[in-house]
Amino acid sequence: MNARLEFAKWHVKNSQTMRNKILWSDETKIELFGLNAKRHVWRKPGTIPTVKHGGGSIMLWGCFSAAGTGKLVRIEGKMNAAMYRDILDENLLQSALDLRQGRRFIFQQDNDPKHTAKITKEWLHNNSVTVLEWPSQSPDLNPIEHLWRDLKMAVHQRLPSNLTELERICKEEWQRIPKSRCEKLVASFPKRLMAVLDQKGASTKY
Repeated sequence: MNARLEFAKWHVKNSQTMRNKILWSDETKIELFGLNAKRHVWRKPGTIPTVKHGGGSIMLWGCFSAAGTGKLVRIEGKMNAAMYRDILDENLLQSALDLRQGRRFIFQQDNDPKHTAKITKEWLHNNSVTVLEWPSQSPDLNPIEHLWRDLKMAVHQRLPSNLTELERICKEEWQRIPKSRCEKLVASFPKRLMAVLDQKGASTKY
């Protein structure tokens, strides 16, 4: 809570130009029958909903900035630090380039051990990537969480029938997220910080 409070105090003073330099990132899981999709079955004395979980899921890594969405990558198998470094190597700098962030962008990631591993830190250092120091247990500060929700809702409206189709549709819908939505989410960052200050470092409604 103290770290979150100090983070909020420090960054609430940042300019919009500074916020627009941040490339936000995260991983998420998307289920084939996700969003707890209900399936109804007949059982005496009536119809009751059951939740179907047999479809499997995929893990994704993605990033975005105020300029729009960057790369979206399927994570094959269980991710370790070496795999995470490879994802960054193949996608981070290209995303910054595609979004016209320049070489002086600021990279946001949470404190997952894979993100803070030695080989990850070495790659970030060797590629001169400035990393935003991030307080632990702070998904409410990361606007990408709202993008994940947007993505999941859009994907499941299209009813993918298998994991390959799920991945394809995820990437299509990710690219369709409008720049205006990304701008709005990044613009919400000061309000998120103020909410942390109001809660004295505790979790917020975000």
